Amino acid sequence: MPMLRTDLEFSMLPKHGSRPVRWRIADGLVPYEQAVETMEREVAAISDGGDELVWLVEHPPVYTAGTSADASDLVQPDRFPVFATGRGGEYTYHGPGQRVAYVMLDLRRRRQDVRAFVAALEEVVIRTLDMMNVRGERREDRVGVWVRRPEKPLHPDGTMAEDKIAALGIRLRKWVTFHGLSLNVDPDLDHFSGIVPCGISAYGVTSLVDLGLPVMMSDVDILLRAAFEAVFGETVA
Repeated sequence: MPMLRTDLEFSMLPKHGSRPVRWRIADGLVPYEQAVETMEREVAAISDGGDELVWLVEHPPVYTAGTSADASDLVQPDRFPVFATGRGGEYTYHGPGQRVAYVMLDLRRRRQDVRAFVAALEEVVIRTLDMMNVRGERREDRVGVWVRRPEKPLHPDGTMAEDKIAALGIRLRKWVTFHGLSLNVDPDLDHFSGIVPCGISAYGVTSLVDLGLPVMMSDVDILLRAAFEAVFGETVA
């Protein structure tokens, strides 16, 4: 029988005396290159002792290439702007209706464990989905958060079909994290067809609205913040 996971396993709570994480929500659509410039400034400040930050944004449609991206996975290179980025992972899509959370934390103030940090980000998404009665799951061989789709045809290997609802891609500099996660609330799912998302062609992509949940981005943000605080600690607006 597999061992049950505990809350402690995913905890990335700060050390005693650490200040709350700043929680910011951007207005409107933030150009991707502007977001990268902002992250660079914030990460440098955090590395020098500044307060940590979670920044929630939406982007205009864009494809981004992680450090492991395979050029053949960019199926429609002229469809949207394409940006090479320093985060881990392969190609992904960002666009309106998708909540992107840029998570800039100093792991020296928490746990200096990259795998634990990735698992903690997944846990934030899973808890967020759980509060909407959606069961998100991890996969050992696939980063991100997945949902089973029993109404769809079986996967070619005979297992139940499943779709990706959240992607992760991170980078660290001097133990300060940046980039983060994206959760599909109500993006145009056809926009994902211009790439092989995260290099995985055998599975689909879904969103909360696609699953039958017509939620508002602002409502998702409230749940996302509560889930983040349970895993990473206090935030301040």
